[in-house]
Amino acid sequence: MKKTLVAALVLAAALPALAAKHLPKKPAKTQPASSAEIIKAAPDADWRNLDPDNTILMDLAQGQVLIELAPRFAPRHAANIRAMAHEGFYDGLSIVRVQDNFVAQWGDPDSDDPAKAKPLGKADAKIPAEFSIPLKGLPLKKLPDVDGWAPVTGFVDGFPVAASPKTGQAWLAHCYGMVGAGRGNEVDSSTGAELYAVIGQAPRGLDLNITVVGRVLQGIELLASLPRGGPNMGFYEQPEQRTEIRRVRLLADMPEAERPRLQVLRTESKTWPKLLDARRHRGGWFVHSPEHIEVCSATVPTRPAP
Repeated sequence: MKKTLVAALVLAAALPALAAKHLPKKPAKTQPASSAEIIKAAPDADWRNLDPDNTILMDLAQGQVLIELAPRFAPRHAANIRAMAHEGFYDGLSIVRVQDNFVAQWGDPDSDDPAKAKPLGKADAKIPAEFSIPLKGLPLKKLPDVDGWAPVTGFVDGFPVAASPKTGQAWLAHCYGMVGAGRGNEVDSSTGAELYAVIGQAPRGLDLNITVVGRVLQGIELLASLPRGGPNMGFYEQPEQRTEIRRVRLLADMPEAERPRLQVLRTESKTWPKLLDARRHRGGWFVHSPEHIEVCSATVPTRPAP
């Protein structure tokens, strides 16, 4: 009797292990694809080439800064910038201001002196402010994530956009690397002759107050690493502190072989929402996943053209 009881107990203890051998194995938990993996897997059709008529290249001693213009949002300013680049207006001008956690600004240091100011050439000396455009009909790829500065955010043509259905307006957001047209107190005092790039925390309070004309695609680190200016909003106090702009060219004016070979991920592609999800739902190294992005953290990637 004791032997039978012991055998039964042994068999009972062994049954779960025996049963487990015959159960289907659970699939191993796979890590979601990372941002880098998604970008690498993006098909060629999800990338676009640069538009030579709306891309400018700024040569500094430190290297080159590549800027893509946004004619959909600022057509008059973009036209002015193209005209000035074509005629060499920016050549020999300077970066006149670098304010920490804010902007790097360039233009004519003598612009306030009519006797010394560099002529604008064929560019218009007076154009209207282009703070926003109509939201209706805009192919905006909306983000579901909440934004504190606008009821709607998303992307158009690779640019970060904020919008208000109530007012019917849409505008380019002041994210890191975005380029704006400096102005005075008058809202229509910008022409594109004086430009700045955001090099710090996104100053979204400037949205709808300044015309944003484009964004830096390459070389923002060159502007962000320049020596900071003085206490007067970062303006350099001495001419020798300024960084000279050697040359600014429109890509359309350059031989094709000399143009930067770069492509931009299409924000209307199937890869783009996958990339946004990967940035919301972090795995791997991340202990805590934010489960959230915002328009200025959802940067659009570039790659060398194949």
